[in-house]
Amino acid sequence: MPAIVGAFKVNSVGTSGIVHIGDVITISPYSEVKTFAGAGSFNTGDGLNIYNQNSVTNTYDNDVIDQPSAGNL
Repeated sequence: MPAIVGAFKVNSVGTSGIVHIGDVITISPYSEVKTFAGAGSFNTGDGLNIYNQNSVTNTYDNDVIDQPSAGNL
């Protein structure tokens, strides 16, 4: 059944967001990201004691493409 849509206003859409108006079979959001994090970056919990002395994160990446995304949309 067709959708009947009145007036709408889109203020912003995030990088992997979707604006859907009307009928659809499949919606597949798509995004890619590269994360660099040093020692102890993703620790969670109560009362953590973390000792990292001299922590250095190497962000040098000499290859241009890590995983090609062409054709994956």
